[in-house]
Formats: sequence, C-alpha cells, structure tokens
Amino acid sequence: MTLDLKSRLRGLSKVGKTFAILLIVYLILTLLTPASGFTTFLGFLVVMLGIWMLLRLAGIGLRKAIWRLRNRLIVTYVLIGVVPILLIVTLFGLGSWILAGQVAVYLARSELSRRVATMEAITDVLAHTNPSIRTETLRRTGEIYQERFPNLFLLIEDRGELLRWPGSPDVNVPTTFRDDASGVASSQAHYYAWSQMVRSGTRFIAATPLSRRYLSGMVPGLGDVFFMQAITRPSSEKDTKGKLQITTQASKRVGITVGDQTFEMVPSGHEPPGPALPPPVNRLDLEVGWPSTVPILDWETAERRSALLVVDSRYSAILQLILSQKVDEFQGVVPFALLVVSILFLVVELVSLIIGISLTRTITGAVHSLYQGTQRVMQGDFSHRITASGRDQLADLSKSFNTMTENLERLLVVAKEKERLQAEIEIAREVQEQLYPKTVPLMKSLSVTGLCQPARMVSGDYYDYQKLAGNKLAIGIGDVAGKGISAALLMASIQSAMRMELRASLELAAPSHAPVNGFRLSTARMVSELNQQLHATTSAEKFATFFFALYDEDSGVVSYTNAGHLPPILIRNGGSSVLDVNGTVVGAFPFSRYEESKIQLQSGDLLVCYTDGITEPENAYGEMFGEERLIEMIEKNADRDDPQIIGTVMDAVRQWTGVPELSDDMTIVLVRKQ
Repeated sequence: MTLDLKSRLRGLSKVGKTFAILLIVYLILTLLTPASGFTTFLGFLVVMLGIWMLLRLAGIGLRKAIWRLRNRLIVTYVLIGVVPILLIVTLFGLGSWILAGQVAVYLARSELSRRVATMEAITDVLAHTNPSIRTETLRRTGEIYQERFPNLFLLIEDRGELLRWPGSPDVNVPTTFRDDASGVASSQAHYYAWSQMVRSGTRFIAATPLSRRYLSGMVPGLGDVFFMQAITRPSSEKDTKGKLQITTQASKRVGITVGDQTFEMVPSGHEPPGPALPPPVNRLDLEVGWPSTVPILDWETAERRSALLVVDSRYSAILQLILSQKVDEFQGVVPFALLVVSILFLVVELVSLIIGISLTRTITGAVHSLYQGTQRVMQGDFSHRITASGRDQLADLSKSFNTMTENLERLLVVAKEKERLQAEIEIAREVQEQLYPKTVPLMKSLSVTGLCQPARMVSGDYYDYQKLAGNKLAIGIGDVAGKGISAALLMASIQSAMRMELRASLELAAPSHAPVNGFRLSTARMVSELNQQLHATTSAEKFATFFFALYDEDSGVVSYTNAGHLPPILIRNGGSSVLDVNGTVVGAFPFSRYEESKIQLQSGDLLVCYTDGITEPENAYGEMFGEERLIEMIEKNADRDDPQIIGTVMDAVRQWTGVPELSDDMTIVLVRKQ
C-alpha cells in the first residue's frame, strides 16, 4: 500500500502535490482548530486549487475523449445545442442594454456627422465665391442656415483681413491651425461643429455651438445628449481629509474626493439639461445611458484629443426612432411571441442535435477513409482509391481525393520527363558554349572581343571569328528568329555551315595561289551559299539575320556582307557611322542575292556588331533601348577596355528593362583597330 501511494505521488504534478499536502494539513487543522482564521484561509486556498485541478483534469480528459472525430462531433453538437440557450438566457439583458446604448450613440453621432458635413458644404460654398461678393455671400449664407443652426458664425480670413458673420461673434476662432479640417472643436469648455478650408492662403471657417439643448434636439425624441468634462475644485466637506469618497448626483455629476480636492465629471459648460426623457412604457423600459469618445480639435492649442459624448435615452424611445411607430401596439404580442420563439428554438435545437448525432457516423466514416488514403499516399502509394458514394460534399471530397492521386501519378511522370528534358537542355547549353570561340585570334593590328548572354538556357544568337592564312580574319554574327532549343539548333547549323564554306573556299583557293580575300573568299558568295544551304535543310519559317566580314591585316580593309542584320556601328574620331545592309535574311528565300561592301579601318577605329537583344528591349513605358542610346553609350566609353564596354552596355540594357529576365538574347562583338 505504501509503495502504491508513493507511485501515485510521483505521477502528480507540482500543483497536484501541493493540493494533496494542503488538503491533508487542512483536514488536520479542521479537527484541531476549526474556527481559526488560518484554517479558513487554508480552506479557501484548497478550494481554489481543487477547482484548478478539476479544470486541468477535465481538459486532459476532454482532449483524450475528442481525439476521435466521432467524439469531437458529438461534443460539438452538444455545445451547439446547449451553449446558445445558456448564452441567450444569461446575456439577453446585458446584450439588449449594450445594443440599445450603441444604437443611441449611433443615432446621435450620425446626426452630428451630418451637421459637420453641412459645415463642410458651407465652407465649400464660401471657398468657391468670387472675392468681390464675399461679404454679401457671407451674409446670405448665414441667414439661410441660421434657422437650422442657431448661433452659427462664419469667417473669412484673407491675408490678415477678417470678414465675419454675424458682425462680432463671441467666439475665438483658431489662429495657429492652417490646414483643411472639419469635425468637432473645443474652446473654453464649449464644443462646436466646424469646418475650415484653406485656398490660396485664404481661410474659410463655419462653426455652430454644440450646446446640450442643441445636441439633445438633433434627434427629436432620443433623449439627453451632452459632452462631459472633468473639473477640479476644493472639497466642501471638512472631515474628508485623508479619505477617498465617490459621490454621484442626479444631475449627471460624478465626483471623486481625495483629501481636500474633489474631481468631478460634469456636462460641458455647466449647461442646462436638454429635453426630459420620455416616461417609461413599462417596468422593462429602462433608462439607457452610453458614452462614446469623439475626436476633437482644441482651438487654443491645435491639439487633437478625444471628448466624451454621453447619450441618455430609453428602450422605447430608441425603438420608436428605429421602427417609426408606437411600441404600445405590440405590448400584448411581444411576450407571447417571445414564448413561441423560445419553444420553437428549443425544438429546433433538439432536432438539430438528434440529426447531427445521426449524421456523425456518415461523416466519420468518410473522414476515416480519407485518413487511410492519406496514410497510403504518405507511404508513396498513389494508386490507392477511396470508395465514393452519394451526391453530397463528402462524396465529392472522396472523388477529389481520387482525382488528386491520379494527378499526382501523372505529375510524377511529368516531373521525371521534365528532369530528363532539363538534363538534355543542360547538355545542349554545354555543347553550345563549345561552339563559341574560346580563344581570341592574335592579330598585330586588330583585337576582337565577343560575348553572348542567352535569354534562356540556350541561345539563338551566333557569333564567331576565325584566323585564316595570310593574316586574314573572318568574323560572323547572326540572330536566329525565335528563342530556345529550335533557335539554338539553327544557330549550330549556321556555325557549322559557315565554317564548312570557309574551309571549302580556302581549299579551293590554295592550289591556284589566289589571294585569300579574292573571288574564292568573297563574302557575298559565302553568304549566298549559306542561304541556299539553310533554305534546303530547314523549314520555311526558319531564318536568320547574318553579318559576315573578312579583315585583311596587310591592307586594313574589311570586306563584308550584311544579310538583313542590324548594321554594325563604326566609332571613328569620336563620331559614329553605320555600315551597309547588302541583302535580306538567310534561309527564307533560295535565290536571294547579296552584295559585298568594303571599308578601310584606321588606327583607333572601333567596330561594334550586335543583335536586336541590345536595342529592342522595352522599359515599363514601352520605349525601346534604341540604336541612338547604344551609340551614345559606346561613344562615351570608347576609350575603355572592350570587356568593360560590353559589361556597361549589357548592364544598361538590364536596368532599362527593370526585370530580372532577358526578353531576348544579347550578343555584342567589338573589333578594335590598334
């Protein structure tokens, strides 16, 4: 028995052990000194700890009980059937009182907001008045609104000159506040609905006092509406020194006396009360008083703070305002109607509880099937299917689960295929990188630098340069229509065809000892043969722009053929010019003719070859980067190193578009004459 008690004590928490010890001590003290104060205090402490222990045990038991969905639903239905009734019975009185107070405040504040809106309309009229007739407009506007707003005053301040209506109102308007504003303002314990507009340095102000009688008359029949304010005065009692007293009076005064000072909350301005409350209709027609904070502006300090608006009304007055009819006509019907509704409510709750419990089996069965299905999916079995029957949402959920597993099976297949394609594209990218020239040809008087940044993993742009016998250099750049794999394949075809044509021409030129840049190496003939080969080996919609040039280092002459490509830019002595275009694109038409042009390079010349991925990207406004902007940038940076020029241009294009991804492949080749 001792061992069992020790094991039970070890299983208790610290609170449980404390409760057990205090309970034993309390029982002993009850037998020894039952009437002592310490025993009473200890009993109270034991009760509190016992309640805490019961709540903890109830929570643990509830968590274990509702782990299964069936038990959770049963508990839910019980709570749905019982808790609303208890809440209705317990909170009906408090809820009705709070609701009535909120409605009363809403009615008063809504009407106050409409009065402020009228002040705004008045200042708007004054602000749009011709300055020459402001005095007359001020008078007529005041007379029009005076009946609705007693003691209304208007003011126009134009560069120190004041126009008032009426002539000398007993109100000090704000002098430091110079912005448009409207709402409620306070000055010397009085409140005003006001509006101020400032137009071109001229202030237009309209305000009306919010006295207690005026506020109470805004919503006829509502009751007494007034602002509260705090005041401090010396205490009139002689024996209150060192004591704290709280007093209330029928005139809505609440006082707190501390020592020789009394702090009171009184209606603002010590104004007389508004209209008397209507008499109660019956014993349940209680008085409803509700405060509300209203943002105000202090005219003296221009400080924004909050004021307390109090509405004192009755249930019958609020209902009469809402329903716009007498409450007395329904006094005999309301109790019976409430009784009938209560009985119907109980019947509906009981029926709902029975139906809910009967549906529990259906719901839990479907959820259990879904639970088993998710467990199978977690194990990687996407072939598992749930039996779906019926036409309700649970059946649709089961069908959706089956559809999801089917889609997952397909997605796995697609994902594997995507991984395979991604690997192939990566291989294609690596292969394409091998097609670009890896080394720069060594020329005594010429340097060549090229770079291509693809929009995707592979590029449709092409550039190449190859040193030939006899101090000659072949340079080519092209842009294939489209992007992606198809454009990359056509780019590889162009590269292969160009090198084959170049090798064939060199072999034909060698036996005859013809000049390397002679007829056999004519750029026009090579581009023509490239065009015929591409047209014969590709589809009709596949074509490319192409620029091919041959440089003779001995003479410094560049022979070139431009087949529909963007004309290269020649930077010379700080100026710029563009080269010729000698024909249409390659690969589109089989019998296109191409011409050949020549240009003499001078020392310091910079030839810039590029693709449309440099000049055609657009910014957020649809404006292209453009050839002029490219020329201007190259002219400014022509004295820098070629890699720096290329990096500057490409960074500028990326900043121009403002997007991380390129819209097209960007390629630049720089040829500089030393």
